[in-house]
Amino acid sequence: MLIQSHTVDLATPTGLMRTYVHRPAGEGAYPAILFYSEIFQQTGPIERAARLMAGHGYVVLVPEVFHELNPIGTVLGYDNAGRDKGNADKAQKPVEQYDSDNRAMIAWLAGQPWCNGQIGAMGFCLGGHLAFRAALQPEVRGTACFYATDLHTTVIPNQPGQHSMERLAEIQGELLMIWGKHDPHIPAEGRAQVYARLAEAGLNLTWHEFNGQHAFMRDEGERYDPELALLGYQLALDLFRRTLR
Repeated sequence: MLIQSHTVDLATPTGLMRTYVHRPAGEGAYPAILFYSEIFQQTGPIERAARLMAGHGYVVLVPEVFHELNPIGTVLGYDNAGRDKGNADKAQKPVEQYDSDNRAMIAWLAGQPWCNGQIGAMGFCLGGHLAFRAALQPEVRGTACFYATDLHTTVIPNQPGQHSMERLAEIQGELLMIWGKHDPHIPAEGRAQVYARLAEAGLNLTWHEFNGQHAFMRDEGERYDPELALLGYQLALDLFRRTLR
Protein backbone atom coordinates (compact mmCIF):
# COMPACT_ATOMS: atom_id res chain seq x y z
CA MET A 1 0.00 0.00 0.00
CA LEU A 2 1.39 3.41 -0.97
CA ILE A 3 1.51 6.01 1.79
CA GLN A 4 1.83 9.77 2.22
CA SER A 5 3.29 11.82 5.05
CA HIS A 6 2.74 15.35 6.35
CA THR A 7 2.84 17.30 9.60
CA VAL A 8 0.23 19.11 11.66
CA ASP A 9 0.77 21.37 14.66
CA LEU A 10 -1.95 20.61 17.18
CA ALA A 11 -2.98 22.99 19.95
CA THR A 12 -2.71 21.48 23.43
CA PRO A 13 -3.08 23.08 26.88
CA THR A 14 0.73 23.09 27.11
CA GLY A 15 1.50 24.50 23.66
CA LEU A 16 1.67 23.49 20.01
CA MET A 17 2.53 19.84 19.41
CA ARG A 18 4.16 18.96 16.10
CA THR A 19 2.62 15.69 14.96
CA TYR A 20 3.83 13.62 12.03
CA VAL A 21 1.06 11.96 10.05
CA HIS A 22 1.69 8.87 7.92
CA ARG A 23 -1.32 7.38 6.15
CA PRO A 24 -2.44 5.43 3.08
CA ALA A 25 -2.32 7.46 -0.11
CA GLY A 26 -5.53 6.12 -1.59
CA GLU A 27 -9.14 7.05 -1.02
CA GLY A 28 -10.95 5.68 1.99
CA ALA A 29 -11.18 5.95 5.76
CA TYR A 30 -8.77 3.97 7.91
CA PRO A 31 -8.19 3.15 11.60
CA ALA A 32 -5.64 5.27 13.42
CA ILE A 33 -2.65 4.42 15.61
CA LEU A 34 -1.24 6.92 18.10
CA PHE A 35 2.46 6.05 17.76
CA TYR A 36 4.86 7.09 20.53
CA SER A 37 8.58 7.50 20.10
CA GLU A 38 11.49 6.90 22.39
CA ILE A 39 12.92 9.87 24.31
CA PHE A 40 14.60 11.01 21.07
CA GLN A 41 11.30 11.94 19.30
CA GLN A 42 10.79 11.12 15.60
CA THR A 43 14.18 9.76 14.57
CA GLY A 44 14.79 7.80 11.38
CA PRO A 45 13.98 4.43 13.00
CA ILE A 46 10.74 5.79 14.48
CA GLU A 47 9.67 7.31 11.17
CA ARG A 48 10.37 4.06 9.34
CA ALA A 49 8.42 2.07 11.93
CA ALA A 50 5.48 4.45 11.66
CA ARG A 51 5.51 4.30 7.87
CA LEU A 52 5.63 0.51 8.00
CA MET A 53 2.46 0.45 10.07
CA ALA A 54 0.80 3.02 7.80
CA GLY A 55 1.56 0.79 4.83
CA HIS A 56 -0.69 -1.87 6.33
CA GLY A 57 -3.71 0.43 6.16
CA TYR A 58 -3.50 2.69 9.20
CA VAL A 59 -3.35 6.42 9.86
CA VAL A 60 -0.29 6.75 12.11
CA LEU A 61 0.26 9.85 14.25
CA VAL A 62 3.70 10.43 15.80
CA PRO A 63 3.59 13.34 18.28
CA GLU A 64 6.64 15.16 19.56
CA VAL A 65 6.40 13.85 23.09
CA PHE A 66 8.42 16.68 24.67
CA HIS A 67 6.92 19.53 22.65
CA GLU A 68 6.73 21.74 25.76
CA LEU A 69 10.48 21.49 26.31
CA ASN A 70 12.03 21.79 22.83
CA PRO A 71 11.68 23.82 19.64
CA ILE A 72 9.29 22.35 17.08
CA GLY A 73 11.07 19.78 14.94
CA THR A 74 13.62 18.73 17.55
CA VAL A 75 15.16 15.30 17.03
CA LEU A 76 17.67 14.09 19.61
CA GLY A 77 20.65 12.00 18.61
CA TYR A 78 21.30 8.41 19.62
CA ASP A 79 24.32 9.53 21.62
CA ASN A 80 25.18 10.56 25.17
CA ALA A 81 24.00 14.13 24.70
CA GLY A 82 20.70 13.04 23.19
CA ARG A 83 20.14 10.43 25.86
CA ASP A 84 20.89 12.87 28.67
CA LYS A 85 18.57 15.53 27.21
CA GLY A 86 15.77 13.03 26.61
CA ASN A 87 16.00 11.60 30.10
CA ALA A 88 16.00 15.10 31.58
CA ASP A 89 12.86 15.93 29.58
CA LYS A 90 11.21 12.70 30.74
CA ALA A 91 11.90 13.62 34.36
CA GLN A 92 10.47 17.11 33.85
CA LYS A 93 7.18 16.54 32.01
CA PRO A 94 4.27 15.52 34.29
CA VAL A 95 2.53 12.37 33.16
CA GLU A 96 -0.85 14.14 33.19
CA GLN A 97 0.27 16.34 30.27
CA TYR A 98 0.41 13.29 28.02
CA ASP A 99 -3.33 12.85 28.66
CA SER A 100 -4.10 16.27 27.17
CA ASP A 101 -1.77 15.46 24.26
CA ASN A 102 -3.83 12.33 23.62
CA ARG A 103 -7.09 14.25 23.77
CA ALA A 104 -5.77 16.73 21.19
CA MET A 105 -4.88 13.96 18.73
CA ILE A 106 -8.14 12.08 19.25
CA ALA A 107 -10.17 15.25 18.77
CA TRP A 108 -8.27 16.14 15.60
CA LEU A 109 -8.74 12.64 14.14
CA ALA A 110 -12.50 12.96 14.65
CA GLY A 111 -12.56 15.71 12.03
CA GLN A 112 -10.52 13.91 9.36
CA PRO A 113 -12.45 12.19 6.54
CA TRP A 114 -9.68 9.61 6.07
CA CYS A 115 -10.00 8.30 9.66
CA ASN A 116 -12.88 5.93 10.47
CA GLY A 117 -12.82 6.62 14.22
CA GLN A 118 -11.22 3.34 15.30
CA ILE A 119 -8.11 4.14 17.39
CA GLY A 120 -5.20 2.15 18.78
CA ALA A 121 -1.83 3.02 20.29
CA MET A 122 1.72 1.72 19.96
CA GLY A 123 5.14 2.75 21.22
CA PHE A 124 8.73 1.83 22.03
CA CYS A 125 10.65 2.42 25.29
CA LEU A 126 9.26 5.65 26.81
CA GLY A 127 6.75 5.40 23.97
CA GLY A 128 5.70 2.00 25.25
CA HIS A 129 4.73 3.68 28.51
CA LEU A 130 3.01 6.51 26.65
CA ALA A 131 1.04 4.02 24.55
CA PHE A 132 0.00 2.38 27.81
CA ARG A 133 -1.03 5.83 29.03
CA ALA A 134 -3.06 6.36 25.87
CA ALA A 135 -4.96 3.15 26.68
CA LEU A 136 -6.62 5.12 29.51
CA GLN A 137 -8.58 6.99 26.84
CA PRO A 138 -11.95 5.30 26.20
CA GLU A 139 -11.56 5.55 22.42
CA VAL A 140 -8.38 3.41 22.38
CA ARG A 141 -9.36 -0.17 21.64
CA GLY A 142 -5.97 -1.88 21.24
CA THR A 143 -2.49 -0.97 22.51
CA ALA A 144 0.93 -2.46 21.70
CA CYS A 145 3.62 -1.59 24.26
CA PHE A 146 7.21 -2.51 23.44
CA TYR A 147 9.58 -2.63 26.45
CA ALA A 148 7.61 0.09 28.24
CA THR A 149 9.89 1.88 30.68
CA ASP A 150 9.00 3.23 34.13
CA LEU A 151 5.71 1.45 34.67
CA HIS A 152 7.43 -0.08 37.70
CA THR A 153 9.12 3.17 38.83
CA THR A 154 8.21 6.75 39.72
CA VAL A 155 10.75 8.42 37.41
CA ILE A 156 8.06 10.20 35.40
CA PRO A 157 6.53 12.96 37.58
CA ASN A 158 2.95 12.38 38.66
CA GLN A 159 0.43 13.61 41.21
CA PRO A 160 -1.04 11.20 43.80
CA GLY A 161 -3.34 8.74 42.10
CA GLN A 162 -2.06 9.66 38.62
CA HIS A 163 0.69 7.08 38.10
CA SER A 164 -0.20 4.97 35.06
CA MET A 165 -0.37 1.81 37.17
CA GLU A 166 -2.82 3.47 39.55
CA ARG A 167 -5.40 3.97 36.79
CA LEU A 168 -5.71 0.44 35.42
CA ALA A 169 -9.48 0.40 35.93
CA GLU A 170 -9.79 2.95 33.11
CA ILE A 171 -8.28 0.66 30.45
CA GLN A 172 -11.09 -0.72 28.31
CA GLY A 173 -9.20 -2.08 25.29
CA GLU A 174 -6.82 -4.97 24.71
CA LEU A 175 -3.16 -4.75 25.74
CA LEU A 176 -0.15 -6.34 24.05
CA MET A 177 2.95 -6.14 26.25
CA ILE A 178 6.30 -7.10 24.68
CA TRP A 179 9.60 -7.20 26.58
CA GLY A 180 13.25 -8.14 26.17
CA LYS A 181 14.56 -10.51 28.82
CA HIS A 182 17.98 -8.85 28.66
CA ASP A 183 16.72 -5.29 29.14
CA PRO A 184 18.46 -3.58 32.09
CA HIS A 185 15.88 -0.79 32.12
CA ILE A 186 13.05 -3.20 32.97
CA PRO A 187 14.63 -6.08 34.95
CA ALA A 188 12.85 -9.35 35.69
CA GLU A 189 11.55 -8.13 39.03
CA GLY A 190 10.12 -5.00 37.39
CA ARG A 191 8.38 -7.03 34.71
CA ALA A 192 7.00 -9.41 37.33
CA GLN A 193 5.61 -6.47 39.30
CA VAL A 194 3.86 -5.06 36.24
CA TYR A 195 2.46 -8.45 35.22
CA ALA A 196 1.06 -9.10 38.69
CA ARG A 197 -0.72 -5.74 38.74
CA LEU A 198 -2.19 -6.17 35.25
CA ALA A 199 -3.33 -9.72 35.97
CA GLU A 200 -4.90 -8.67 39.26
CA ALA A 201 -6.83 -5.96 37.40
CA GLY A 202 -8.27 -8.59 35.05
CA LEU A 203 -7.27 -6.72 31.88
CA ASN A 204 -7.54 -8.18 28.38
CA LEU A 205 -3.84 -8.90 28.08
CA THR A 206 -1.28 -10.70 25.94
CA TRP A 207 2.27 -10.87 27.35
CA HIS A 208 5.48 -11.81 25.51
CA GLU A 209 9.07 -11.90 26.73
CA PHE A 210 11.75 -12.45 24.09
CA ASN A 211 15.49 -13.10 24.29
CA GLY A 212 16.18 -9.55 23.23
CA GLN A 213 17.83 -6.44 24.58
CA HIS A 214 16.35 -3.02 25.15
CA ALA A 215 15.52 -1.33 21.83
CA PHE A 216 15.61 -4.58 19.84
CA MET A 217 13.01 -3.05 17.48
CA ARG A 218 15.22 -0.06 16.59
CA ASP A 219 16.79 -0.65 13.17
CA GLU A 220 19.98 1.21 14.07
CA GLY A 221 22.67 0.12 16.49
CA GLU A 222 24.00 -3.16 17.78
CA ARG A 223 20.91 -4.09 19.81
CA TYR A 224 18.66 -4.37 16.74
CA ASP A 225 17.32 -7.90 16.24
CA PRO A 226 15.63 -8.12 12.81
CA GLU A 227 14.00 -11.48 13.48
CA LEU A 228 12.43 -10.32 16.74
CA ALA A 229 11.45 -7.00 15.16
CA LEU A 230 9.56 -8.78 12.39
CA LEU A 231 7.78 -10.91 14.97
CA GLY A 232 6.97 -7.81 17.03
CA TYR A 233 5.44 -6.01 14.07
CA GLN A 234 3.37 -9.07 13.21
CA LEU A 235 2.03 -9.32 16.76
CA ALA A 236 1.10 -5.63 16.70
CA LEU A 237 -0.59 -5.95 13.32
CA ASP A 238 -2.53 -8.98 14.56
CA LEU A 239 -3.68 -6.97 17.59
CA PHE A 240 -4.87 -4.04 15.48
CA ARG A 241 -6.56 -6.32 12.98
CA ARG A 242 -8.58 -7.83 15.84
CA THR A 243 -9.42 -4.63 17.64
CA LEU A 244 -9.64 -1.92 14.97
CA ARG A 245 -10.98 -3.69 11.89
